Amino acid sequence: MEYGIQPDILICRTETKLTKEERSKIALFCNVNENAVMDGLDVDTTIYEVPLLYEKSSMSDLILKKMKLSANHLNLNKWSKFVQKIKHPKYEVSVGLIGKYTKYRDSYKSIIESFIHAGSINNARVNVELINSEEITDENAHEILKGLDGILVGPGFGSRGIEGKIASIKYVREKKIPFFGICLGLQCAVIEFARNVCKLKDANSFEFDKNSKNKVIDLMEEQKKIKNKGGTMRLGAYPCILKPGTKAFHAYKQNLISERHRHRYEVNNDFRVILEKNNMVMSGLSPDKRLIEIIELKNHPWFLGTQFHPELKSRAVSAQPLFISFIKAVMKHKYNKNSK
Repeated sequence: MEYGIQPDILICRTETKLTKEERSKIALFCNVNENAVMDGLDVDTTIYEVPLLYEKSSMSDLILKKMKLSANHLNLNKWSKFVQKIKHPKYEVSVGLIGKYTKYRDSYKSIIESFIHAGSINNARVNVELINSEEITDENAHEILKGLDGILVGPGFGSRGIEGKIASIKYVREKKIPFFGICLGLQCAVIEFARNVCKLKDANSFEFDKNSKNKVIDLMEEQKKIKNKGGTMRLGAYPCILKPGTKAFHAYKQNLISERHRHRYEVNNDFRVILEKNNMVMSGLSPDKRLIEIIELKNHPWFLGTQFHPELKSRAVSAQPLFISFIKAVMKHKYNKNSK
């Protein structure tokens, strides 16, 4: 107020509902109307419940009145059902998120929120277990990953923890456990497949081993001569054409999509023939067919990787299609297995 800022509404963060006396005192000392002192109550389960509490206290009506706008009918039934399925889901699954930034959950905030969105759509609670890829080897992968209903290998940069990601992918590929790879996760999946299925033993990425004879992941051709790394990234939204009959097509239910990218390396087209010959499906391509955007495996319940970041387009109530499809496959894997 000393700087001339006069609030119209005060939202008070609180663990318990404000009493009338508390509202009156705050209104008096802060020079606002008593009905403009609102509870900002803590919620137990999910932050997505907060809009419902604000609407229950008629906050939107108050805001519209202050702005001299007429109020349309607000229907939050869809949002309410979304929240109820988060709070009281019928099913529960566990997904391992394999990465190297696992010390802080916020490092994967968008992915974790995407699991909440897709979980609600599937009426399931998705318990996300963050697993440090640096601790995983071929020898201990079973011990670390057993009990998980699916795994997601997340994005990242640099060689640290890469072999652990590759060992995780090998384990779930062979055990037929649902797998989702995002950006670097796709690249690691291609490396693992090239090594262990296509028998290209030194298969790697140019990012990790510039001397490898089989760089199945490489710089995009137009970027090889660029020295300033700030200009070499593929950033922003790009179109992608989906192959009919694939899991990606089934998830999106359309053949043209647009997703957001943030990466420097691509699947090397020199190896496309041998990858496809061994039953890797290039289910999403750039419109000119030069860039591989999505890969899948035949003869696997759900094994899919994307070069783009699908988590960046996931929203409450309207979850991202690939996350919905992945969680559906994870549930099928868990509950079919348990029913045997």
